[in-house]
Amino acid sequence: MTTCWETKKDEKVNKETAFIRNGSKLLEKLVDICDGKCNSMRRFSATELEKATNNYDPRKLLTKDSFYKLYKGFLQGRPVSVKKFKDGDKEYEYCCCLETQIPILVFEYVGDRTLRDCLRGSEEARCRPLLWIARSKIAMDMANAVAFLHAAFARPIVFRNIKPRNILLDDNHEAKLSDFSYSISIPEGESHVRDVVTGTLGLIAPECFTTGNFNEKQDVYNFGVILLMLLSGSSRPTEEIFLLNHVKNCIEDDRLNKIIDSTIIAEGAWPGKEQQLQAFTALALRCISEKEEDRPSMIDVSKELRKMYRSAISCRQQQG
Repeated sequence: MTTCWETKKDEKVNKETAFIRNGSKLLEKLVDICDGKCNSMRRFSATELEKATNNYDPRKLLTKDSFYKLYKGFLQGRPVSVKKFKDGDKEYEYCCCLETQIPILVFEYVGDRTLRDCLRGSEEARCRPLLWIARSKIAMDMANAVAFLHAAFARPIVFRNIKPRNILLDDNHEAKLSDFSYSISIPEGESHVRDVVTGTLGLIAPECFTTGNFNEKQDVYNFGVILLMLLSGSSRPTEEIFLLNHVKNCIEDDRLNKIIDSTIIAEGAWPGKEQQLQAFTALALRCISEKEEDRPSMIDVSKELRKMYRSAISCRQQQG
């Protein structure tokens, strides 16, 4: 039986080794992504992040997934989000603490709750019900974010894993998209990128299973499922496999209320609300069309949701 004591010198060497290894990988990525343009990036030490999160206190945990945990922390007097990957994980891409064996990601604070926390069945949902206008706003914010990924770069980014756990919310229902682990860029001049089928069951477009090709229409399909989750209150992607047919059947039989979350119904009616729910459902169904060419673009989805949200606000204000 032997005991290994790590001296301060050994610890310094380990940090320097990790910093050089991780830094070189990060630099290669940044050079490729920035394409000669300036990129502003800050670095934090492992000690700073431990202090910021009170040594990764479980009470500061915002959300977690298979590969990481996301904590709320404070750095230089302001809140931040700190994403700590599990040992052995290779899902990280762009990191700000390079001294640890697995780099740690630090970014602006994005809220204490996830959409999953706020949907039906959770304690959060019982204490602070997510009403229709708030859901409309979340849908609009998320559509804007995904449309930006598709249209703002020479190489469109396909997110591939839009799910309630990855949508972070603040107290004003400002929504931010989190976790780019499965994101992938489409090469310039190409219409798609071929890759291993990756994502969450229930959120992957059917053609991806048969072809292995991913493009923006995968995110549109994924987003359509999220719209149905907002409508129905479901928070588990796997349930949506069964929900899709149920929604279609209810629409055909003019039984829309059968799929709408009871919270939305319980808040009451106002002029225009029924039409908004119908339009929202119709948009979701277009997004999850079997054929990708029948799905709208995320830019068009974003425009339609913006109109719905503004209409909801206007109608609610008129009601008083």
